[in-house]
Amino acid sequence: MSNRARHPEMKYRTLGSTGEEVSAIGLGGWHLGLPPVDEPLSLRIIRSAIDRGVTFLDNAWDYNEGLSELRMGKALREGYRDKVFLMTKIDGRSRTAAARQLEESLRRLQTDCIDLVQHHEVIRYEDPHRIFDEEGANAALVEAQRAGKLRYIGFTGHKDPGIHLHMLEVAQEHGFHFATVQMPLNVMDAHYHSFQRLVLPDLIREQIGVLGMKPMANGIILKSNTVTPIECLHYSLNLPTSVVITGVDSMAVLDQALEVARTYEPMNHAEVDALLAKTARAAAHGQFEPFKTSSIFDGTAQNITWLGEEPPRVQKLMEQSTSGNEPAELRQRRAA
Repeated sequence: MSNRARHPEMKYRTLGSTGEEVSAIGLGGWHLGLPPVDEPLSLRIIRSAIDRGVTFLDNAWDYNEGLSELRMGKALREGYRDKVFLMTKIDGRSRTAAARQLEESLRRLQTDCIDLVQHHEVIRYEDPHRIFDEEGANAALVEAQRAGKLRYIGFTGHKDPGIHLHMLEVAQEHGFHFATVQMPLNVMDAHYHSFQRLVLPDLIREQIGVLGMKPMANGIILKSNTVTPIECLHYSLNLPTSVVITGVDSMAVLDQALEVARTYEPMNHAEVDALLAKTARAAAHGQFEPFKTSSIFDGTAQNITWLGEEPPRVQKLMEQSTSGNEPAELRQRRAA
């Protein structure tokens, strides 16, 4: 977008191999549709963030039943759309569901092209295979990309680093290279099922844009009484992230996030080690990262219909197995 100007108090980073320059702090979309945040406040937060240098905007098709996208679409009127790098996410695993959700997101966001669309909540080992099926969601996104409805494709997940690595492997098997990957990167993650230690090196090597999320885990990390909000954001910014996405539900929280961006300076090894030492005990079992250890953050688990239908080939196999005409390979596996 040609009108994305740099703000003197914001830091900017390159988004992987795309060549895009984005703000180091990104504005999360989920909080913008929560009950305590009315529409006037949400519009003020979005536009104030942009006016003060934030160019990366996060959202998702399912956030608050579409309200987050609707509000962001309203906020991006009157010339604001060209000032930002706009991202949203879709849940559909089938081509049909993904295409439908993308069209709804385009309409809500009031744009004819979204800069980045990501496969949302890749939190099951079967998700990659469904997404990359011939009739899977990635086929819909690639088709939309060719039609000019989106520019880049990525994926997100918060459950298990192994699932992220599996998604990258399946993508490689299909000759596909993601532009971005979004995952939890925070002062607790380094100690438990760590995306930082297990996934981040692969992303850097493959020049995939790193989108850090849950720097404070929706405030849950702060309940450990081990670190401050500023320490949390500084730690995540100190990683090789393209963007650290943070939720904002008030002007005071926005001010805090922007002050973090303004004051951030690279941390030395001693400073990093000191922060990790403070959080090691509290983080050891994932207590303050419930998105890894529980299902309360798993929107698609609670709303399974968002994923769409299973691949036709799987449905056919099931029909054959229940009709008594199952393939020999399937019979052999059942007998084993």
